[in-house]
Amino acid sequence: MFRKLYGDNPLHLFAQIITLALAGYAAGRVPLESAVWPKMLVWFVGAALGHDLVLYPLYAIADSAAHFRLFRRARPLPHVAGVPWINYLRVPVGLSLLLLLVWWPLISNDAPGTFFAATGLTTDVYLPRWLGITGVFVLVSAVLYAVAVRRAAAAARVAADNPGRVTTP
Repeated sequence: MFRKLYGDNPLHLFAQIITLALAGYAAGRVPLESAVWPKMLVWFVGAALGHDLVLYPLYAIADSAAHFRLFRRARPLPHVAGVPWINYLRVPVGLSLLLLLVWWPLISNDAPGTFFAATGLTTDVYLPRWLGITGVFVLVSAVLYAVAVRRAAAAARVAADNPGRVTTP
């Protein structure tokens, strides 16, 4: 009933409410008379335009090119037990590239000397940490894919054993 009214599960709605509450709290911490608001609005509009006009076309083209290159093979890669693998590759790669984009000056060890002066820390640890986080993303995605394949295979076995019964995974 809830899914029919809302369009998704309750956890999605909960995550949306928490996200909006967190954004509202962060915005509420900035005084209204502060000179930061115009800078925040410029940054927000710039980020939205930068994403929609530059980044989205770039990663859409890269995804389409990778998808085309992988699937135009003479013998296409199979969907194991009916579970498409491409999204289990897209998500960790996308998250890893997002982290790389945000933390590039520190990952590339190209941060100005003011970083060390302000924090007393070096940037030597950021590349190994980024690689480690990327490895965790890939590992978690692989485990989730294996679980999805196992569930789909189990549902297919149940459906094969009971041909007249309708099952949903």
